[in-house]
Amino acid sequence: MSTSVLPDDAEKGLLSALLPEAALSTATLHDDVEDGHPHYIPLSNQSTLAPPSENRGVASPSPPAFPEAFKQKPDKPAPAAARRKASRWIRWQLWFNTYRKFFTVVMVLNLVGIVLAATGHFTYARKFTGAMVLGNLLFAILMRNELFGRLLYLVINTLFAKWTPLWFRLGCTSVVQHLGGIHSACATSGVMWLIYKVTEAFINHSNNHTATLVMGLITNLLILTTAISAIPYIRNNFHNVFERHHRFAGWFVLGLMFTWIFVMLSDSYDPVLREWDLTAKRIVGDQQFWFCIGMTACIFFPWLTVRKVNVDIEHPSAKVAILRFERGMQQGLLSRISRSPVMEYHAFGTISEGTQAKYHYLICGVQGDFTRSLVEDPPRTIWTRQLKFAGVSNTSALYTRGIRVCTGTGLGAALSTCIQSPNWYLIWVGSDQEKARSFQHDLHDTFGPTISGLIHRHMGPERLCLWDSKKRGGRPDVVKLVKEAYFSWKAEVVFITSNMQGNTDLMEGCKEAGIPAFGTLWDF
Repeated sequence: MSTSVLPDDAEKGLLSALLPEAALSTATLHDDVEDGHPHYIPLSNQSTLAPPSENRGVASPSPPAFPEAFKQKPDKPAPAAARRKASRWIRWQLWFNTYRKFFTVVMVLNLVGIVLAATGHFTYARKFTGAMVLGNLLFAILMRNELFGRLLYLVINTLFAKWTPLWFRLGCTSVVQHLGGIHSACATSGVMWLIYKVTEAFINHSNNHTATLVMGLITNLLILTTAISAIPYIRNNFHNVFERHHRFAGWFVLGLMFTWIFVMLSDSYDPVLREWDLTAKRIVGDQQFWFCIGMTACIFFPWLTVRKVNVDIEHPSAKVAILRFERGMQQGLLSRISRSPVMEYHAFGTISEGTQAKYHYLICGVQGDFTRSLVEDPPRTIWTRQLKFAGVSNTSALYTRGIRVCTGTGLGAALSTCIQSPNWYLIWVGSDQEKARSFQHDLHDTFGPTISGLIHRHMGPERLCLWDSKKRGGRPDVVKLVKEAYFSWKAEVVFITSNMQGNTDLMEGCKEAGIPAFGTLWDF
């Protein structure tokens, strides 16, 4: 049963969509009031979060010298003035990002190829149209393959970390973050080549077997359904429909099987002899066969890593479930989990103290049916892919220092980076902490002892700032805060995990200020 809500994947920080007043600050609000004025206590002066740094296991760099404007004791929290709208040029640069550049280049090349083939100027494509179909689909699937992604991130992080020019490292991050542009363009191009192939088959129907024509129609219908279900509006508002028709029914079973059969049938039929040439020598010697083998391997291999594993679930509040699994992990990975071995997998940021740790954790905010069930009917076991896929935070190893901004349950996608590296500064936007009287209790009330304990052990207040949206009741200039933190921390990059509006505001502000920033994507 599909739901008409945003997907509840926590790495997108979607739970923060419930916090319209969320903002950021370098200080937390102390509940004590003197002379009618609340106290703002700079994080560098707090002592409630963690024991002395020698007991935390990670030596933190010197804290940034934040400006006094953020440490003052105002009469009341002043709401931020509405930020002026970014210029058209800034918005255009953010809209026409690497994702759309990849998409445009791949689509233009394929459209030119189709036009040339249709006009008789591209002999190879007319003769081997099946190869054009399968080649595009193979690349589309490869861009979403967990193993390929992990290998790509590994090569980039190993060869180019820290010593290469900053512009080059930023380019590497942008490329791996926006591989979805190649995925979408190749998949769309594969559909277009398939329509072209079927159209040609019907135009020359006298030279094709009836079975080929029937399979061509069925294949087109299935592949079109797969492509349509991935339209952003459907993917974001009817996530279960997307899961069932695109990821499972589309690629895994129907699309792959029928595309393979159609292409192999159409290329194996001899119109002169009116018979099929299905000998092993003929099939193995056909390039389409090897494209099909590659597609099959890319689709099936990640499924070979699916396991039913034990899970311990902690419920610090009615809005959040903390899942604990055995095995430590590197930072910047995301996990797909499901109650079923094959259907409706949901992705969440993975929190771990490192590869040698005993456990890793997921923060699951109650947003849709799946995450609600984790609170109301917690399972003892759950299905997951043991091969985790890498997110943009995995490239944090490329940079000497950085800022990690997150809202709500987006903390799950950000925390590992800051736990495992003392050179990353965390800015977290939270809410529903009105019962707490200190930063440590804020985290404890919201995410429970497990998550607050991880931060308590590994992060000092000099590397962390919290904004409690309910206590503060207004919001300062968020972009100004990030700019101050960026320059004070001497960071090279900013990573953002937030809801769509928060992500847009921060990305526009950082772009105007010339700060390299990478925001949240909604394309997987």
